[in-house]
Amino acid sequence: MLHFSGSLTRLVGELKKLPGVGEKSALRLAFHLLKYPGNIEALAESLLQVKEKVRFCSLCFAITEDDPCWICSGERDGATLCVVEEPQDLLALERSRAFRGRYHVLQGALSPLNGVTPRDLRIAELMQRLEGGEVREVLIATNFTVEGEATALYLSRMIKPLGIKVTRLAHGIPIGSDLEYVDAATVQRAVEGRSEL
Repeated sequence: MLHFSGSLTRLVGELKKLPGVGEKSALRLAFHLLKYPGNIEALAESLLQVKEKVRFCSLCFAITEDDPCWICSGERDGATLCVVEEPQDLLALERSRAFRGRYHVLQGALSPLNGVTPRDLRIAELMQRLEGGEVREVLIATNFTVEGEATALYLSRMIKPLGIKVTRLAHGIPIGSDLEYVDAATVQRAVEGRSEL
């Protein structure tokens, strides 16, 4: 990196810690902030406000300023619980407006190679929620990665003995795609998960 003032170098270094931000992007962001100094104070204030006010919901572990969060305290279907890996997964489901139940955020996925075990996730809290008897279905909406699939399988084995229905998000060929361009694994899963018309 070129030599800049200590404070600018530090800013670029901090910006590079953000996911998806490399050296060039960090420099571009830093110079943008310098060009519009009013943005610096607004950005700093918003970062401090997030640090002070935002926390995890004590029930579902979603990001919130109020505890419990608006979903847990609202009039949602308590009989259906959707389990996701991260808070941003919850937001993606909420944007779709397809799910009207409640959520449980695991704060990650099982990954033995990276040292992430069931104790590192919010699985114990999930099992406590299920003991209440209100939940009749758990929709597992973990990502379709090796870690997400392993987590889904682990959760399924933990939940089924409780007599609770366990479902998984459907996956397969995206709407609007041509079959010839879809990879073999996706086609295989689509065939295996086919439904009657």
